Amino acid sequence: MSGWADDALALLGAFAARAPLPRVRALHLPPPPTPGRDRGEFCALELDDGSLGLAYVLLGDTLAALQQAGAAVAGAGTLQLAQGFGTGGLRERALGFAAMNALTRCLFDRAGFVPPKSADSFGQLDPQPGETIGMVGHFGPLIERIVARGARLLIVELREELVRDDGRVRVTTDAAELAGCRKLLATGTLLLNDSFDRMLVHCGSAERFAMLGPSAGAPPDPLFARGVTLLGGHWVHDGPGFAAALAAGEPTAPFASKSALCPAGYPGWQALLERL
Repeated sequence: MSGWADDALALLGAFAARAPLPRVRALHLPPPPTPGRDRGEFCALELDDGSLGLAYVLLGDTLAALQQAGAAVAGAGTLQLAQGFGTGGLRERALGFAAMNALTRCLFDRAGFVPPKSADSFGQLDPQPGETIGMVGHFGPLIERIVARGARLLIVELREELVRDDGRVRVTTDAAELAGCRKLLATGTLLLNDSFDRMLVHCGSAERFAMLGPSAGAPPDPLFARGVTLLGGHWVHDGPGFAAALAAGEPTAPFASKSALCPAGYPGWQALLERL
């Protein structure tokens, strides 16, 4: 298991030592994705207290594996699911990651903590003309917005077929090219596919590192300690509406807002535990 996940699970264990944790109520899955649509990429693990944790489901056969798990997940211990993150296959990783995110939301709610709302769609990186923004993963909707600001994009991808360089956007499979980037953004899926600690080796020049996406909801402390400067996740304010829309393949935006959590605005896990 990766270092950040070990640290995150230790924090969740400290939460469990302070208070009883809710069990899993249901696993909400999207319908099979339709080409060209930006929905159907995430599942939602719902806990007995209504907390939701999201995870990306389009890595390999993750969605099919979760469909087989189905209703059997209901009633499971949430911490036990989270602890399975590094011990199994794609299904266990997705369930474990969703459980981490759900328990993080559970603690935030119990402690009365709400992250600030996001001010923009690219992690407050403020792209400037002439500078190069590093991007880990292919954020399709953000690419044109960033280059429209005059910045260049260096995108690190696993898929060879996406490699290109048109002067404004360079897509490469060589993570070492990130070494010169002062501003970086990545998806929360970087945590799910166990690439985060490996990518950090090449991110020493980054002054700003934004991790964005619906699943960017794990315990923040290990991520901030490793150089992430902003976590931009989804703050669900209508859980039943969100789950119903997700299962129907409909837009979930009416039921959630984008958040932007930075170290300066975060009290820390221990301080949140002390509020319980």
